[in-house]
Amino acid sequence: MNISRWLILSMAICSLYIVGCEEQQPNSSTTNRTQVETTSTPLSTTTTLNATPSPSGSVKTPTSPSTSPTISPVPNTTGNSKLNQFPNLPRLLGKATVVMKVNGSPITIELDGDKAPISVGNFVDLVKRGFYNGVSFHRVVRQPEPFVVQGGDPNSKNPNYKGQLGTSGFEDPATGKPRYIPLEIQPQGAKSPVYSQILTEAGIAVPPELQHKRGAVAMARSAFPDSASSQFYFALADLSFLDGNYAVFGYVTSGMDVVDKIKQGDRIESAEVTKGLENLKSGQ
Repeated sequence: MNISRWLILSMAICSLYIVGCEEQQPNSSTTNRTQVETTSTPLSTTTTLNATPSPSGSVKTPTSPSTSPTISPVPNTTGNSKLNQFPNLPRLLGKATVVMKVNGSPITIELDGDKAPISVGNFVDLVKRGFYNGVSFHRVVRQPEPFVVQGGDPNSKNPNYKGQLGTSGFEDPATGKPRYIPLEIQPQGAKSPVYSQILTEAGIAVPPELQHKRGAVAMARSAFPDSASSQFYFALADLSFLDGNYAVFGYVTSGMDVVDKIKQGDRIESAEVTKGLENLKSGQ
């Protein structure tokens, strides 16, 4: 990839950031980081080197990633695993299948709760609640090269909404508060995910188990690692420069041709968990 092409792609990545988080960065001393009061936003149309997909239109510039991860000895991430520190979040222990219908056609998504239990548990829980029914895809980036299709902002259900889409996430009716989930990435060969850190910041050079291949499904977030909520994106191409920065939690196994035709404003007509719902464990 030549330099000019890389710069254009890197500018596209910033579009994955969530809007509003620069102004509302949570205090690092906050004990429950999943309840951070930040506004999540979707993917923007401009990107900077090593920007990560998040629901926001603001340009962010994280550290520049290596396009080809260096393989290093398998890390022992046991000490980094915080799964038990998020007892109030749903998690999925095993695999599940979700079928979304867009423009009258199905998209089948296989979800890997073994490698991303909280990310998958959150997504399956929202599908079970009917949260995604009627939500639109507010950001679609195909030029200059295929990048992502992003959706999941609840405000997009309202056709008369005049605000900026990509700035909202799921609010739990049981608590009346937004639900945020931690960044969750499992390195290859590790026994558990690393939480709340991109892999380079955790000192890990091993690539993740779940990578940004074409058809990957991942959580959009702001610059703050633990700011993902309900916004997600489909990868329209292999996007290895996002690996280790965003949490992939599944892959499209059927209907990628439907994803390729999604236009900005198209809606999720329905989403249903067709397999694996019994593996969902609710928060305590």
